[in-house]
Amino acid sequence: MNDMRIAERATSVTESKISAKGVQVYYGDTHAIKDVDVEIDDKTVTAFIGPSGCGKSTFLRTLNRMNDTIDICRVQGDILLDGENIYDPKVDPVQLRAKVGMVFQKPNPFPKSIYDNVAYGPRIHGLAKNKADLDDIVEKSLRRGAIWDEVKDRLDAPGTGLSGGQQQRLCIARAVATEPEVLLMDEPCSALDPIATAQVEELIDDLRTKFSVVIVTHSMQQAARVSQKTAFFHLGNLVEFGETGQIFTNPIDPRTEAYITGRIG
Repeated sequence: MNDMRIAERATSVTESKISAKGVQVYYGDTHAIKDVDVEIDDKTVTAFIGPSGCGKSTFLRTLNRMNDTIDICRVQGDILLDGENIYDPKVDPVQLRAKVGMVFQKPNPFPKSIYDNVAYGPRIHGLAKNKADLDDIVEKSLRRGAIWDEVKDRLDAPGTGLSGGQQQRLCIARAVATEPEVLLMDEPCSALDPIATAQVEELIDDLRTKFSVVIVTHSMQQAARVSQKTAFFHLGNLVEFGETGQIFTNPIDPRTEAYITGRIG
């Protein structure tokens, strides 16, 4: 227990980008997330791991209010972004999602050109004064998505015509085009082959120098490779949260150890 108190003290000293306290999520009568407290640091990759159906994606979706789109979903507790409650009625979810971008499991480019996929967010949020501004944002975002060199000569081509790995990097470029502060990724590599996965993992490592990145992954190897902090979820509970190395080599909770060693899953 002393280890846990030391970890908690260490966490509370650093300024968290996102602070979640007492978060509960209900789908109708189903209690999907139970009393989760977690502090997510800036410029860090935080991985959520756990068995299928454990609540990791549900909790991720509370961080940019994506659960608002589900009628039977209720969220309780506090989630603070830079100290402000994102569930305050004054907060506009559309503006919030410009600050807290999201990349989904399956690449989902819009049925538009590569250029328009990336330009869409900056256009609707009024981030470009003119076409030259927009061109700069598109190029910068595609470079951040590590795909500029592959698409710079065919920006008018449809985004849906790219390979799966390229589509996912396009979706990452689209998500960073609104200059978010946090990037949420829900199993971003699960539909990709090993080479595309390696490219996206390399990209995640680069993105954390600019953003707070939170990734849900079913791959413990991926969590170990890309993250600095790891949260283990089980049956809607946050069982353990700490430095990735400590979670994988010296977990405190026996349930974490059982999952990591393959005894539960």
